[in-house]
Amino acid sequence: MAKTTETQYEVVWPSGERRQKIQPLARRLPTLNGKTIAQLWDYLFMGDEVYATLEDEIRKQHLDVKFVSWREFGNTHTINERELLASLPQRFKDLGVDATISSMAC
Repeated sequence: MAKTTETQYEVVWPSGERRQKIQPLARRLPTLNGKTIAQLWDYLFMGDEVYATLEDEIRKQHLDVKFVSWREFGNTHTINERELLASLPQRFKDLGVDATISSMAC
């Protein structure tokens, strides 16, 4: 009878350990009318087209909404990403931003 050797491997969950507690979602705005929405984009997948479509569709339901273009903020996935993201709360305050749409592509 032939002797077989069985190789064993440690199994690792692909998601890894959760390092942060789940945080509650931010309170939602009751309406977008009269609000200013910032657009953030990482310049990877057709955000220019996506944001143009989003603006058109949102304006169909909310006539008095303003947008601060992704062009105002630049690429959010850049060499100075940490500094850029850290500056956003003050920039949003200065620009009167009420909400943000942040998009990325992989």
